[in-house]
Amino acid sequence: MAAKELNAANFDETINNAQKPVLVDFWASWCGPCRMLSPIVEDLADQMADVLDVCKVNVEENQDLAVRFQVMSIPTLILFKDGKPVHTMVGAQPRDVLAQEIAKYL
Repeated sequence: MAAKELNAANFDETINNAQKPVLVDFWASWCGPCRMLSPIVEDLADQMADVLDVCKVNVEENQDLAVRFQVMSIPTLILFKDGKPVHTMVGAQPRDVLAQEIAKYL
């Protein structure tokens, strides 16, 4: 399952109504590390679909969400559980590092 695009209109509803933890990738099209991380995020969305929802927020189009969650550099991944942010990872990380960090909260 591909990562779902979130924006100001659907963010809160998606996060608060999620039955599983949600990994949100804050990214921008001009960001090289974001482009490197994107296939890893999509792979995690496919591989962990039964235990994790994966979403993306384009910070160029949704600056209010970036400010709200204090995203100062991208890519930033924030893991939400029960509607609340529980873990933040900044910068492009290898797939196995991301999977290990996420697994701590599943």
